[in-house]
Amino acid sequence: MTVQGTWDERFEGVARILQNSINAGEDVGASVAVTLDGKKVVDLWGGWTDEERTKPWQEDTICNVWSNTKTVTALAALVLIDRGDLDPYAPVAKYWPEFAANGKEDIQVRHVLSHTSGVAGWDLPVTMDDIYDPEISSAKLAAQAPWWEPGTSGAYHALSIGHLVNELVTRVTGQTLGKFVAQEIAGPLGADFHIGLDPAEDDRLSPLLLPPEQPAFDAELIELDEDSVGYKLTVAGLATDPRIAWEERWQRSEICGAGNGIGNARSLATIQSIVSHGGEYDGVRLLSEKTCNLIFQEHYKGLDGYLGLPIRWGVGYALSYPEAFPYLPDGRVCFWAGWGGSMVINDLDRRMTIAYVMNQMEPGVLGTYRGIVGGVRSEAIIRQTYASLDR
Repeated sequence: MTVQGTWDERFEGVARILQNSINAGEDVGASVAVTLDGKKVVDLWGGWTDEERTKPWQEDTICNVWSNTKTVTALAALVLIDRGDLDPYAPVAKYWPEFAANGKEDIQVRHVLSHTSGVAGWDLPVTMDDIYDPEISSAKLAAQAPWWEPGTSGAYHALSIGHLVNELVTRVTGQTLGKFVAQEIAGPLGADFHIGLDPAEDDRLSPLLLPPEQPAFDAELIELDEDSVGYKLTVAGLATDPRIAWEERWQRSEICGAGNGIGNARSLATIQSIVSHGGEYDGVRLLSEKTCNLIFQEHYKGLDGYLGLPIRWGVGYALSYPEAFPYLPDGRVCFWAGWGGSMVINDLDRRMTIAYVMNQMEPGVLGTYRGIVGGVRSEAIIRQTYASLDR
């Protein structure tokens, strides 16, 4: 299967890496996109949409990008901040009064977006039926106490951040997160990205393929203190089996903005180029320079209380941290990744966005092998993209 698409001559090495990965069977189907200084310099796709390798990955193939969704969800909040509809320094309770309950009156919007709010998940008991119900899921978050003093520590809000931002978006605009993204971000940019997939698009959807030798998450293999954030979000938590991405409820949800986004590298790169290009891309301005600068306000640096990995949390994104992610340069670089290896990099210094989306998940969960924060294949593409700039 030959990789298809277009690329600037300088980036031939990126195409070669994707081709070699598919030939070696490491990637089954994947897409890669790079924008640079206002231009699409890489737009690649190749491989297969099914494990049996019978259906080719097409130009318009889409799949679940897991936590890369968070970069789009963060952008939705930043758009509202830029418009003056959300104040990042205002309490969440200003927009969602019920949220002030149980000691959360001082949690600010920026704390939610930087994974420092203390509302990293739901108090137990909670079920996926609760998560899919916008009234129940938001009411539970509003009623509970924070798991730590807000603003004093950082722990990845693996699933809750999507619901927290959805509630803020709904309170301010009257729209679900999914509808807001469709009408205010993806629509104007012509980006094929969905938080809540229309059934009419199902034929283009490639199912995620389970990680090799890891058919599902086995809670018994992890020993954690029952009071720890890690326990609450894993052993007793939710969405820890990748097979959830196969479920129709997951694909249709307009409120699960932490992980159920569906798109490809082209659509992710198009959307995130708003950030890397200073708020405007392809004639569409969504952010001001001031709002772009807000992203780089550091709120936490150290071991993440959930991932167990060193992280710098900015507002909506992780920030460049060469000691932890040596394949990323220092400077105005923000990023995040999807479970299994997909990744999006925004480099404002170089006006560049890199996106990689695949269907074959790599091994690793909870960051044990960059299972959430990137993967081996995405790292190779990122390194080669930066090397290509010097040609």
